[in-house]
Amino acid sequence: MQKSDFYYDLPKELIAQTPAEPRDSSRMMKVDRQSGEITHDRFYNICDYLEKGDLLVMNDSKVFPARLYGTKRETGAAVEFLLLKQLSNSDWEVMVRPGKRLRVGAVVDFSDELSAEITDTLDGGNRVAHFEYDGVFFDILDRIGQMPLPPYITEKLKDKQRYNTIYSHELGSAAAPTAGLHFTERVFEKIAQKGIDTAFVTLHVGLGTFRPVKEDDILKHKMHVEHYSIPQETADKIKSCRARGGRVIAVGTTSCRTLESAANDSGEVKATSSDTGIFIYPGYKFKCIDGLLTNFHLPESTLIMLVSAFMGREKTLAAYKTAIEKKYRFFSFGDSMLIL
Repeated sequence: MQKSDFYYDLPKELIAQTPAEPRDSSRMMKVDRQSGEITHDRFYNICDYLEKGDLLVMNDSKVFPARLYGTKRETGAAVEFLLLKQLSNSDWEVMVRPGKRLRVGAVVDFSDELSAEITDTLDGGNRVAHFEYDGVFFDILDRIGQMPLPPYITEKLKDKQRYNTIYSHELGSAAAPTAGLHFTERVFEKIAQKGIDTAFVTLHVGLGTFRPVKEDDILKHKMHVEHYSIPQETADKIKSCRARGGRVIAVGTTSCRTLESAANDSGEVKATSSDTGIFIYPGYKFKCIDGLLTNFHLPESTLIMLVSAFMGREKTLAAYKTAIEKKYRFFSFGDSMLIL
C-alpha cells in the first residue's frame, strides 16, 4: 500500500486559518459508511443524525501554551522553545530553534520569572531543559506562552481558548483534538435532551500527529507514541451502550485510536492507562467504534489513512473531492465529517 494512494490536491485557500464563529456554525458533511451517500449540513444539527442510546466518546486533553520565545543569556540571540514532554516538575523535553546555538549549559531567559538551562541533547536533536521560575509554572505559561498551532496555520490566534475544546481539562497536549472544537453548550443540551450519552477519554496529542509519512510503502512508517487513559466510568458507559444496542461514536481520531488500542477482540474496553503507537490503515478490523466524527485531514497523512480504514479509501477520497468542490474548510480549524 503506497503513500500516494492517499493523495489529493487541496487548494491552499481551503486551509482554514481561523476558527468558525460560533463554534457550532461550522459545516458538517455526513457520510453513510456503507453507501458513501453524502449529506451537507451544519454542525449544530448533528443531533439529527444521532439516535437515543448512542454514546459519544471525546478526548478531554487540553492544549497548553507550549511555545516560548526567549533570548540566549550569553549572546542575546533569539530562541524558540516548544515544550514536548514533562519529565519532572522542572525538567522538560523541548524542541529548540535554532538548535546549533543551544548546547548543554546554555541558559535562555523568557521573562523576569522564567528561564531554562539546557542539560542534555537527545537523539533526533531535541533537548532536555531545566526551568527556573517564580510562581506556578503553568500560570506563567498562560501569561507568556503561545499556543503551538500547526505549521499550516499562519494567522495569529486572537483567543488562546479557541484552540481547545470547551470540555478540555487534562493538561498535556501539544496539539488539539480538533474534532471536538465544534461542540458548544447549545449542542450538548440538544444531545442530552435526545437521550444521547457522552463519555471521556484522555490522549495527550503530541506533535508527531503532524509528522509526515516519508516512506512510500506506508507499512514501513513508524508511528509516534502517545499516552492515554480511560476511566472506569467510560468503560462502564461503553458496556452499557453495547447492551442497549447503541452506537459508540468516536469524536476524533485520537478518541478512535484510544478506544481501538484498549479494546479486546470482542470490543470490550476496560479502565486503563497506557501508551499507544497504533497505526490504523485500510485492512484494519475495528473492534470498538461504530461511528466517527472527524475533520478533513492532510493528504498522505496517517489520519486520512485511519478514515480510509473506517470508510474505505475510495469513499474517503470521493468525499474529499466533494468537500473541495463544495469549498469546505480543511484541517484543524476547518469543517467536520460525520461517518455513520
